[in-house]
Amino acid sequence: MSAGTEHTAGELAAGLPLEEAASLLSGADFASTTALPERGIRGVTMTDGSNGLAMNLSDWSGKVPATCFPTSSAMAATWDPELVERVAGAIADEARAAGADVLLSPGINLKRSPLGGRNFEYLSEDPLLTARMATAFVRGVQGAGVGACVKHFAVNNQETDRMRVSAEVSERALRELYLAAFEAVVTEAKPWLVMASYNRVNGTYVTEDERLLTGVLREEWGFDGVVVSDWGAVEDRVRAVGAGLDLEMPSTSGASDAQVVAAVRSGALDDAVVRRSAARVVELARRVERRPAARPVDRVAAAELAVEAARAAAVLLRNERSVLPVAATTRLAVLGSLALEPRIQGGGSAGVNAPPAGSLVDELRRHVGAVDHAPGYHPDAVTTTDELLDAAVRVAAASEVAVVVVGLPESAESEGYDRATIDLPEAQLRLLSRVALVAPSTVVVVIAGGVVSLEPWRPSVDAILLAGLAGQGVSVALADLLVGAASPSGRLAETMPLALGDSPSFLSFPGEGGRSIYGEGVFVGYRGHDAAGGAVAYPFGHGLAYTSFEFEDGVVEPVGDGWTASATVRNTGSRPGRAVVQVYVAPPDAPVRRPERTLAGFAGIELEPDESGRVSIAVGRRSVQRWDEASGRWVVDGGSHDFAFAASSRDLRLSVPVEIAGTPADLPLTRDSTLVEWLEHPVAGELLLEELRDADRTGATLGMLTNPTAVLMIGGMPIHRLAVDAGNALSEELLERVRVRSLAGSPERRGTASTPAMS
Repeated sequence: MSAGTEHTAGELAAGLPLEEAASLLSGADFASTTALPERGIRGVTMTDGSNGLAMNLSDWSGKVPATCFPTSSAMAATWDPELVERVAGAIADEARAAGADVLLSPGINLKRSPLGGRNFEYLSEDPLLTARMATAFVRGVQGAGVGACVKHFAVNNQETDRMRVSAEVSERALRELYLAAFEAVVTEAKPWLVMASYNRVNGTYVTEDERLLTGVLREEWGFDGVVVSDWGAVEDRVRAVGAGLDLEMPSTSGASDAQVVAAVRSGALDDAVVRRSAARVVELARRVERRPAARPVDRVAAAELAVEAARAAAVLLRNERSVLPVAATTRLAVLGSLALEPRIQGGGSAGVNAPPAGSLVDELRRHVGAVDHAPGYHPDAVTTTDELLDAAVRVAAASEVAVVVVGLPESAESEGYDRATIDLPEAQLRLLSRVALVAPSTVVVVIAGGVVSLEPWRPSVDAILLAGLAGQGVSVALADLLVGAASPSGRLAETMPLALGDSPSFLSFPGEGGRSIYGEGVFVGYRGHDAAGGAVAYPFGHGLAYTSFEFEDGVVEPVGDGWTASATVRNTGSRPGRAVVQVYVAPPDAPVRRPERTLAGFAGIELEPDESGRVSIAVGRRSVQRWDEASGRWVVDGGSHDFAFAASSRDLRLSVPVEIAGTPADLPLTRDSTLVEWLEHPVAGELLLEELRDADRTGATLGMLTNPTAVLMIGGMPIHRLAVDAGNALSEELLERVRVRSLAGSPERRGTASTPAMS
């Protein structure tokens, strides 16, 4: 087979010598796949890049210079998929110009705990918001001709013991939360690659988990791309190939290739499995070859986009007495070393070699006539002296408005380890407490990639502006927002608790003994906070603007398999601004505990003062479904569902009840099912009572099994234990008749050719 011969990827892989086919399944080096030029197969170069190109120089002396955009956590706070798509496209343009073919992004694992060390690199605590933003990111990257690699599949929610920890999680939580965003991105955006994570799920390494990599990812969701390992995540190469892991990274210098070849020759591994994975790698290389011509890189436009994204990512949490925006004539004190050199990104492999962000003090001086500065704490952001504090207090006392810039030190947020606390450094808390006592008005700007505690100082300050880790445009963006040249429009993508101990995962994160028990189940983030009913500092979805909005005329109409939720939004203030209308759905009573409400859709709208506009939000059927573990499928609990138009998960403005039919029952009854499960089955329950009436003319058995007190005592007993008592009419034969009749009578079972007997 010569180079240039037209064959499908499968045909080409099938014709390779086994050793060459196996060589395609591991990297050629740290960042590239193996090339077979004589076979017409090129190598594919991969690079990190969640908030900007993070590509290593060829001599490993550093990274390629690149534009630094806001981190994923900050971009999620924009609630703006169109902006995310543009940013992703700009990152991909720079990646392609540097010679990269695949961007190892986006990271879409949920933020189970505020202590997650990599939370700055992930999007949200909610699967729908994560899915919407990640889908936009993938489309932006692949629209520029670069492959996107969605990561880290799956349940990779901590850095502690990340190489081997087992995430012990229920199937329901897996489906409703931890797999949901991956499913949406895979089915809607069609990424070229999915990265298998380091960790285990319920005891099995993901790289060896055939159910996840093949059963769920490929057979259920239809993924047709390459499954690549996280770097160094492969425990057993042969088992991993058999499970569906196509590509191991980085290179093992041929060692794992030899293991694969030996396994095929010994009969331990099917040759066809190796060819199948090789074909996927060949097809990846061909996707790279087929892409359209590269777009020119416009560094100036990219820098402007970085500022736009930083502005959109900022969340105004508090603004008492409308202290913001400040007027140009205001005497302003700007305090904190982070005001001179703000952090712009997190640590680890995603770090970008970016131009400096510049000083917020300098940027404010372009807008405000009198701006004084004092550092207040050292550049390390964690230490201070009495002299630094005293100087900052003097500057604050002489001002009309004091802007205190606080945040986490560089060492607090990085790949590789989790955070120990959500508290700000003590030096910064001392500065805040003293400034708030003397300044006429105090504004706090928070620079951090994840949740920080705002207690106990929150009530004593007038305004809080959450900047996130906003990339190289942060200083320009913050100055624009503080003076009102732009209006804040960001919304929280994760709940800000009053205390770390309020977080639903507090008692089980990060686990011990190699296991992390996901005991909170589906009650992650706002789902858990709402179920507990406790107060939070600021709820998921919260964010203020320099104006106010009213929602009116909410309507929910069925469209296809889902609904369209529409409402009118009116700007009732004196400034332009962007509203984010969020739709939450509250379920009816159900057989299992469900969250109070969950995000079902959202839309943003820009409005001038006194202007109104209508938003229409698509709500998919999945938003009203839950995963039923007994039947292993998605179901709807029938009844009235409340569709709420909201400004946050706790600021519900309009509510529209929608009656939705439930899913027909399809409970797989067995001899181990309990008496209550048999009696409450909507088909089998009546059939069981009917069979008992015929089998026991005395009515004794029927009376016992329908007596509320008796059922309370024995209702949880597996029904086969009752069927062995010769003193009642219940028998294994009777149960089998009922089971078969119930399957035949179920709407989803009619037409089934055969039904297996109980075992």
